Amino acid sequence: MDELIDILTPEGKPTGKTALKSEAHQNGWFHATVHIWLFTSDEKILLQKRALTKKVFPGLWDISVAGHAGAGEDLLTSAKREVLEEIGLLLTEKDLIKIGTRIHQVSHSNGIIDNEHHHVFIAELKVPLSTLKIQEEEVDAIQLFDLSVLKNTKNIENVLLPRFHDYYCSVYNQIIKNIQNSHQNEKK
Repeated sequence: MDELIDILTPEGKPTGKTALKSEAHQNGWFHATVHIWLFTSDEKILLQKRALTKKVFPGLWDISVAGHAGAGEDLLTSAKREVLEEIGLLLTEKDLIKIGTRIHQVSHSNGIIDNEHHHVFIAELKVPLSTLKIQEEEVDAIQLFDLSVLKNTKNIENVLLPRFHDYYCSVYNQIIKNIQNSHQNEKK
């Protein structure tokens, strides 16, 4: 879907300009995206299999939910909207924990130039997979994997991309820290 997005400076500051997502990708203009990693308290991670019709990384098991921030849309609203659209899960702002922002610059063979500021969130998945409804235009399937898949991307074919191994390890560390803190708080 071609949506209107805000154009950012390479440092992530607003330029005051907007463009269609396709224009930003054609011209390599920086823009904001949201990544939401959903985990369970028993150390599983929800991954989505990208639809085969996706322009980049089709058929790849990838981030639980990801998408572009709409023009004028704050990041928490973007994150909640993307989760609801892609897997039918309603989250509140307090469910989402921001763990960082990363700059992503990749030129794809199909001409798409991804210059993005990924705003990365984690959230605990507290409902059964069977209650989720995937957006078929975006997602082919969803599945729970052992959380260690984030550290072992080199060992599993078509699950995540080995070149982003450091990113996945940082997400893994933040999720483990969150789970440990939750367990400690339950004991108090």
